[in-house]
Amino acid sequence: MGFHTFDADSASKLEDPSRYRSLSREELLSYIDPDPSATIADLGSGTGFYTDDIAPYVAHVYAVDVQEEMHERYREKGVPENAELVTADVADLPFSDDELDGAFSTMTFHEFATDESMAELARVVRPGGRVTVVDWTATGEGHTGPPTDERFALGDAVEMFEAVGFTVTHAVSRNETFVCIVRR
Repeated sequence: MGFHTFDADSASKLEDPSRYRSLSREELLSYIDPDPSATIADLGSGTGFYTDDIAPYVAHVYAVDVQEEMHERYREKGVPENAELVTADVADLPFSDDELDGAFSTMTFHEFATDESMAELARVVRPGGRVTVVDWTATGEGHTGPPTDERFALGDAVEMFEAVGFTVTHAVSRNETFVCIVRR
């Protein structure tokens, strides 16, 4: 598997509404099932494309990205009042144990998925908390997204989450993407 970060020089592509073809706002909201009192994290938030969609439905959202350049672009666009930008690797999150009610990742799991990041999610997501991952699948044709050799298959994601104590509640492979929803 290749682990990389999205090229910050191409950040404008992250604001392209055609991204909704792979994952619509409504679909993401149905997977996350946000609670208005919840604190959640968008893992690999980039310029906040999907963070903006979730922010109106939760009390607080952390936009987590390893690249400060992405946060700079997000600031230029405008950050919702209840969103906080966090520059961090998913394997080393600056949150307390059980601090998050949930987390989500949209097309970024392949960028951070390691044993260390899975253990870190198990540490920061409270018992009963939900993690939603929608990412490019290794079994896809590769017409969009990263090359297929840089992707994970749904089974890989399921195994990684189960290895750190999460329970899979929904898992489906689609043409180019997969959806994996787990509870701690």
